[in-house]
Amino acid sequence: MKRVFNFTAFALLLSAILAVPAFAQDASSASPFSALGGLTPLLLIFVFFYLFLLRPQQKKAKEHQSLLNTLKRDDKVITAGGIYGTVVAVKGEIVDIKIADGVSVQVAKQSISSVITNDENEAKIPDVVKK
Repeated sequence: MKRVFNFTAFALLLSAILAVPAFAQDASSASPFSALGGLTPLLLIFVFFYLFLLRPQQKKAKEHQSLLNTLKRDDKVITAGGIYGTVVAVKGEIVDIKIADGVSVQVAKQSISSVITNDENEAKIPDVVKK
């Protein structure tokens, strides 16, 4: 939400800067809709960025967070570094993963990129990791 606010503030500041030349014209040649015409491209760009960049990214991040929140013991996972393992324990933001017999590592929960389903033995890789 913070990035959206910063981007909105930036867009408003930029539109205010670009609207200044419209006020410098004399009153007889300026129409009341000239300022709106100057803002239209900026508004269209903002809408484009929101619909095609910000909203899908937020949706993917929310899906990844729900994946991390549903981690449990004996889930097979793939880390961001490409390590395959089985979850032994989840302790807050730290996950213990068994990667071989007698070998267990602790990783940050955020570094888990996907969970391998037991039915297919194929990873459900979120779109965040695919790109």
